[in-house]
Amino acid sequence: MKRRVRRYAWLMSICLVLFAGSLPVYYVLGVGWALAMCLVAMVIPPFAAIVGNISDPRDPQDHDSLYGPNAE
Repeated sequence: MKRRVRRYAWLMSICLVLFAGSLPVYYVLGVGWALAMCLVAMVIPPFAAIVGNISDPRDPQDHDSLYGPNAE
């Protein structure tokens, strides 16, 4: 469970850095780079939700899934 939370937190922190960093990039490099950063940041949250909900087969305490090696 801790691994899933860490992966989700890392992905969402990268997303926040991209969104927040797009404003200075807009002033320094222009609209194209800032827009590219925002588009990449828009793709990350659904991917982070998928990664955060995948059960870890190596973690014996991870019983959140109905199917798989750790299913009850």
